[in-house]
Amino acid sequence: MGISWDNWHKHHKTGDKRKPYHKKRKYEFGRPATNSKIGPHHIHTVQVHGGNKKYRALRLDVGNFSWGSEYYTHKTKIIDVVYIASNNELIRTKTLVKNCILLVDSTLHQQWYEPHYTLPLGCKKGAKLTPEEEEILNEKRSKKIQKKYDERKKKHQNHQTSRGGAPTGELLACIASRQGQCG
Repeated sequence: MGISWDNWHKHHKTGDKRKPYHKKRKYEFGRPATNSKIGPHHIHTVQVHGGNKKYRALRLDVGNFSWGSEYYTHKTKIIDVVYIASNNELIRTKTLVKNCILLVDSTLHQQWYEPHYTLPLGCKKGAKLTPEEEEILNEKRSKKIQKKYDERKKKHQNHQTSRGGAPTGELLACIASRQGQCG
């Protein structure tokens, strides 16, 4: 039989059964869901209609995650699946689907953020910094460089969302791509 992308197998709006007027065609056939998991990098190529290729990500351990408001993107390790709106079973099996919420490693984002703004990322309000951290953030700079950092701080809005997870080394992220299509 096979999976088919047709609509003539469905009933009419009135409930009447449609009669098939042809057999299943090659251009109507579909494939089973990929169900990408968290694990060592494993991608299959699939030849599709028109001689094109799709990349089926069967297992992934890293992803390219963007911080939209900061215009910053970096390849980051995926830790865990936290929430999927469509199905709780997919959370239990740690399946990666589009628009699922993940825990990702925050160290690379933190390494970029702190020198860029000279502000600590992920510190709770009123938390004390260690003397080493204090020294790095408040080091002596030339007037020109200090002016540049001050302008960045003016434009910058303090990220309340990133405060909670960054000290533990984790951030919440959302998948925007489809792993079964583009790897």
